[in-house]
Amino acid sequence: MNVIDVNRLAKRFGNVVAVDDISFQVKKGEIFGFLGPNGAGKTTTISMLCTLLKPSCGTASVGGFDIVREREDVRRSIGLVFQDSSLDEYLTAEQNLRFHAYAYNVPRAERKKRIDELLELVGLSDRRKSKVSTFSGGMKRRLEIARGLLHHPDVLFLDEPTLGLDPQTRRHIWDHITSLRKTSGLTIFLTTHYMDEAENCHRITIIDQGQIIAMDSPERLKDSVGGDLVTIKAEDEDNATRELVQKFNISPQSNEGSLSFYVPQGDKFIASLLNGFSSRLTAINIRRPTLDDVFLKLTGRAIRDEDASLRDRMAMARRRHGR
Repeated sequence: MNVIDVNRLAKRFGNVVAVDDISFQVKKGEIFGFLGPNGAGKTTTISMLCTLLKPSCGTASVGGFDIVREREDVRRSIGLVFQDSSLDEYLTAEQNLRFHAYAYNVPRAERKKRIDELLELVGLSDRRKSKVSTFSGGMKRRLEIARGLLHHPDVLFLDEPTLGLDPQTRRHIWDHITSLRKTSGLTIFLTTHYMDEAENCHRITIIDQGQIIAMDSPERLKDSVGGDLVTIKAEDEDNATRELVQKFNISPQSNEGSLSFYVPQGDKFIASLLNGFSSRLTAINIRRPTLDDVFLKLTGRAIRDEDASLRDRMAMARRRHGR
């Protein structure tokens, strides 16, 4: 069953195409990720699906509700954690959750129970009476996740959920996220440019310059690169290159004194290389491809943590002003 269905969705800001004719589906209970550099169109897409931006063209439904015609139904069926904190820092953790429960018409009889359970789930029970202004970045993110779940949404949208957090805090938050999915069957849609974070997804959509360029499980995407990455250093690089071409039909890439190439079953290849290679090697390394390798192969560049582009800055500004 598809919880999200997107068909030829696009968003333009004047002459700038932020999202360019994308289509995809997300299944119930799936962790689905949008992976790409800042400015690729991730935030613009999530803003349209959450009804915060109106598409220029195309259609999409979330939880069976059309994102244009049934905006209020979509909003009731989703939880959303933004890149930037939207908590009221002058209120306590418990007060923030109570306000959200009231806004989403959570039945009075269930409010306390849900708040207690969620504060326990995200490890903030002992800080329920503390003002949010005293919280660390990781604590605020956990509280926002709890708030996003308070009204029992069908889909939880996480827009760069661990942006700017240290690796240990990021891991802690992801432990909570994966635990939630396992216990509740929640569908999670996230955007990220962190490779290790994308590994948690069942499927990843790689997006660049507003277009979808690949979609599959992390392992299948890595397999598509062409095997394991082998890197060697040789005393005579030119001679080693010729030998790789002649004996193995491999054309390696040269980079800072190293030769690198992809081969299936790299461990077996290394054995045959050592047995039949006459060029003297000074170093050899083998590793599985990463998602960064996938992005590099598909786009010709690596994902870098850059400033948000004009596209997403415009989208975020419109989102904050409710347009």
